[in-house]
Amino acid sequence: MISAYIALTKPRIILLLLVTALGGLFLATEGIPELWLSMTVLLGGSLAAGGANSINHYLDRDIDAKMTRTSNRPVATGSIKPIYALSFGILLNVVGFSLLWQFANLISAILVISATLFYVFVYTMGLKRTTPQNIVIGGAAGSIPPMAGWAAVTGNILDPAPFFLFAIVFFWTPPHFWALSLLLKDDYAEAGIPMLPVVSGVDNTKRQIFIYTWLLLALVVATTFVINDLHLIYGVTSILLTIVFIGMAWRLTKQNGIEFAKPTYLFSLAYLGLIFIAVMIDSVITF
Repeated sequence: MISAYIALTKPRIILLLLVTALGGLFLATEGIPELWLSMTVLLGGSLAAGGANSINHYLDRDIDAKMTRTSNRPVATGSIKPIYALSFGILLNVVGFSLLWQFANLISAILVISATLFYVFVYTMGLKRTTPQNIVIGGAAGSIPPMAGWAAVTGNILDPAPFFLFAIVFFWTPPHFWALSLLLKDDYAEAGIPMLPVVSGVDNTKRQIFIYTWLLLALVVATTFVINDLHLIYGVTSILLTIVFIGMAWRLTKQNGIEFAKPTYLFSLAYLGLIFIAVMIDSVITF
């Protein structure tokens, strides 16, 4: 039963969110952040994100049962009652918000809870089943952790830096998720979810992935000029990684079928993690 509740939180997804939150913490500190504050942000953020994912299990239990990838989820299989998943999700968010408010500050707590509210009400309930642009707009929820990390240190977000970190995750989300959706397009079609490959076709989805990788390149280049504390390590790493991402998206576009979608998706996971690790290293090392 404990393992089922852990599965509700989608821990593998949370891990990448925590890396981006650490990027915000390091950059705001201009060095290594305090251990206690870092643990507070990581724990509070994990609880809130896990709670949001648990609520998502409750809301999507009907379509989860129709999709091969999600049919074994705890609520879809009946191993956890829907109301328990909902209650668990709300509880995790209350605890996460309280923890951040008490041991970090109110701004970081509000940012984290706003991510949950946006994910639940705007993405899951409002966009996911109605528009192929669901992940474009809904991606804002997953872009908030680096802003929360920044706010935990500074007590505000009155600086371009947290918004640029937000934008990197925001513009990374569509090509990342669309690569996955190419692999799952039949599942989404069966469940009636209007993901881009279902509505606009495979070729158009590939083109959109390619376009967004170029937007990412423009963004990471701009970030190196706007954020004073990011220099050589971040600049070289982010630009090279994005050029590789563009190359993979180009290869995906030119190949028939969706065989290259999985390598593109897997690289996108590593890409975001490495970008924010570069942010952390550059925040610590000064030239």
